[in-house]
Amino acid sequence: MGAHSQIDLACRIGAVILVGALGSLAGDAGAAVLQVKSGQSIQAAVRAAQAGDTIQVEAGVYQEHLLIDKRLTLQGINRPTISGRESGDVIRVRAADVKIQGFVVRDSGTDLGAQNAGIYIEPGSDRAQVEDCELVYNLFGIWLEKSSDAIIRRNVVSGRRDLLSAARGNGIQVYNTSGAQVLDNTISFARDGIYVDVSRNALFRGNRIHHVRYGTHYMNTNNSTWENNEVYQNRGGLALMEVRDLVVRNNVAWGNEDHGIMLRTIQDSLIENNVVAGNGRGFFIYDAEYNTVKNNLVIRNHTGVHLSAGSSNNQIDGNDFIGNQEQIKFVAARDVEWGRSKGNYWSNYGGWDQNGDGVGDIVYEANDVVDRLNWQYPLVKLLLSSPSLQTLRFVARQFPMLRAPSVVDKHPRMRPWNLNWSKWNDKRTD
Repeated sequence: MGAHSQIDLACRIGAVILVGALGSLAGDAGAAVLQVKSGQSIQAAVRAAQAGDTIQVEAGVYQEHLLIDKRLTLQGINRPTISGRESGDVIRVRAADVKIQGFVVRDSGTDLGAQNAGIYIEPGSDRAQVEDCELVYNLFGIWLEKSSDAIIRRNVVSGRRDLLSAARGNGIQVYNTSGAQVLDNTISFARDGIYVDVSRNALFRGNRIHHVRYGTHYMNTNNSTWENNEVYQNRGGLALMEVRDLVVRNNVAWGNEDHGIMLRTIQDSLIENNVVAGNGRGFFIYDAEYNTVKNNLVIRNHTGVHLSAGSSNNQIDGNDFIGNQEQIKFVAARDVEWGRSKGNYWSNYGGWDQNGDGVGDIVYEANDVVDRLNWQYPLVKLLLSSPSLQTLRFVARQFPMLRAPSVVDKHPRMRPWNLNWSKWNDKRTD
């Protein structure tokens, strides 16, 4: 489109401005609504608009790259499509207080070095909002960098499934931000679902992430909350690394090839009321200290908890460990005590409760000589119910020199805390 045509179009757009229609919503008494019809240019409307205006875009396909460099609301009516024609970023935001709502945003470029994205929110673009959009066939879905108080809500992000995983971008990238809220999004077929690094005071709630490498790849981001998210059928579920002061609660991680929830180099955090079901490893806990892990359901994973690298000084209590092929994989120089307050439930506990108080009368040990034989010689599992192995377990308890350091629970529960545990029986990897 030539320069004169662009000017003419801007004038036509100006003729349909509805002055003051959304003045109170935009926060400016003189705010206007500009309407863009199919066949017109959204970028021309952006140039014609004043700060605080709303641009309403009617249904259609708009093949253009947008640069939003002023405070605007960009609102799609009946889900218009903006296509970047497989080059660059589709929408680039370079101003604070920009809201984008109700679009299909697709076809970014594929240059990982340039970080091509469906929506790229540049440093300093504070209080950005992206809501109710579908971001498909982009390298990165949404890239958020060096800004504060963004809200990314109710979007569907589906990446470039035609590319190998390593060549894809992430669904939502959050880098060096403060106060970001990532809420109720659905993400699939990206490299990692939500990638977070060097950020603060973030909230991740209600997201569903599947068929990616890591559901979340989360590093160096403290004082934040992960709650009510579902991560499933990925290579790994939640990966929370090199962090402190997190709240991780009410999440569901199922059917992930490796881990459900990874807690790596994490301190002073609360991990509660999560379900990890049918994963390779339910929890992978590595170099974790001074955390509280309580009221979680760990069910039918290959390994319930893989515990290593000095992960002690944690309070692990009130959890249910049900039907895991091996409850705990633990190699260390000394025992680690769990269940100090109310005890955990272990579905393979072989003790009894003579006084009927709901607590087993003998200590549960998760890493006895039979468990070690299972790790070294997997075929031994075929004989787990045999009298010879049961006798070996009994003898090992009588002679301490035969036992290995273990996770020890002195108050093992006789019944699960979670009464609805059975509904997770069929969750597994494909």
